[in-house]
Amino acid sequence: MAAPMVKQEPAEEIDIESKIIELCSQNPKGISDEVIKQSVPQCDIQQRVTAVNRLLSTNRLELLKSGSKLLYRLKDPEAAKEVKGADTEEKVVFQIIKDAQNKGIWTREIRMKSNLKNIQVLNKILKNLESKKLIKAVKSVNVSSMSQASKRKVYMLYNLEPDQSVTGGPWYSASEFESEFVEILNAQAHKFLQQRAIDAQKVYVDEPWTRLQASYATAEDVLKYITNLGISKVNLSLKDMEAILDTLIYDGKIELSARTAGSVGSTSGDSSIKIYRAVKTLSDTSAFVRTPCGVCPVISRCTVDGLISPKTCIYMKDWLDF
Repeated sequence: MAAPMVKQEPAEEIDIESKIIELCSQNPKGISDEVIKQSVPQCDIQQRVTAVNRLLSTNRLELLKSGSKLLYRLKDPEAAKEVKGADTEEKVVFQIIKDAQNKGIWTREIRMKSNLKNIQVLNKILKNLESKKLIKAVKSVNVSSMSQASKRKVYMLYNLEPDQSVTGGPWYSASEFESEFVEILNAQAHKFLQQRAIDAQKVYVDEPWTRLQASYATAEDVLKYITNLGISKVNLSLKDMEAILDTLIYDGKIELSARTAGSVGSTSGDSSIKIYRAVKTLSDTSAFVRTPCGVCPVISRCTVDGLISPKTCIYMKDWLDF
């Protein structure tokens, strides 16, 4: 009885596969067939195609489009599990959305990057991925000078928390600006700094320099006070509190200074920290500051036709009616 035959893999093809894997490792964004051709010039097109097809079929490589070009990239094992059973176009769209991370990507950019001309096909793919809970659509409140992102949805992976540039951060709830919440935070932050100044004046009656330094507080001090009050249902970051303090500066109610890191009065060290203190206004505030725009923490996002707009601002309307 004849011995069973064992299929022998051509050594050239195995070497090509190793070379392709090596090239992809060196180029995480993917490589084209031209790059493979230049790296293994001794191999003909049939050998390259056979090697690439084997790597694709064994889920070691993935195929994606970049404009009109096809690229090969090392496949993420986790991503392969997520889109198991999907067709090539669906995998390409999923990868594009994944690359956008938590800032998301809107439909037009997906079309451009995937090279899908038919919007109906793209919409079908997006709905399919949403139904599988692989991606989700998030309404963006971000407005740029060239586009109105507030009037469109962006797509990101289902398990990601949207970036603040998309949601608007703690100042928004269901894409609506929480002006009353901002006003409460402004009032409490100002009250804290005023009390700080009063306490410093009582304790350091005959020490003007120490009294001045003791009247200052850091944004971290103010944040701790606000957190202990329990008036915020969301976790505020240090950056959020600095934004609130900035509005008080623009309103002329507090001033910003800096001190070197360390104890009060210390001059050692190169780093510095921002410190704030309440001040008495020497003159009436300007007309602009007395308008809603003058104290609005999101004025940079306000546009004529955006989600935040003078046309729809109830505070601007109330101010004009008054």
